[in-house]
Amino acid sequence: MIIFGIDPGLSGAICVLKKGKIVEVYEMPTMIDGKKNKRQVNGAEVTNILQKELNNEDSAKVVIEHVTAMPGQGVTSMFNFGQSFGVIKGICAAMQLPIFFVRPIKWKKHFDLINSQKDASRTKAIEMFPKISSILSKKKDANKADAILIASFYEDTIEKIK
Repeated sequence: MIIFGIDPGLSGAICVLKKGKIVEVYEMPTMIDGKKNKRQVNGAEVTNILQKELNNEDSAKVVIEHVTAMPGQGVTSMFNFGQSFGVIKGICAAMQLPIFFVRPIKWKKHFDLINSQKDASRTKAIEMFPKISSILSKKKDANKADAILIASFYEDTIEKIK
């Protein structure tokens, strides 16, 4: 079975986990929208990634970080984030992929990352998967680490119960 861990949003990422091994990690594909050159999630490319990685696989699960509005965030940025979240949900629904949502507090607690700095998820992912440390070498790769940990959380908790 394939588990897709998704950190949604324009600077998010998609992790492909199969049998406890990381197959691939993608930065969230984006494209320019409108005259103001604002970025938006490239839904066509997200679909291409999911289809390519499925490759006739019998079963797959999509685990998406379920985030909500935070105090201090602007209306426009929250709308854009919601749009990105909706694009990903719509793609999964159209592809008939089962979707599971996990709140940040849940997966971060599982990995003992509550009240830690954003970069701590990168360190944790490198400790768990040292062979992929090269794709997490920059501070900006925390989004990829989050996607890896979201997929790993699902595999560690939900899949072990079944």
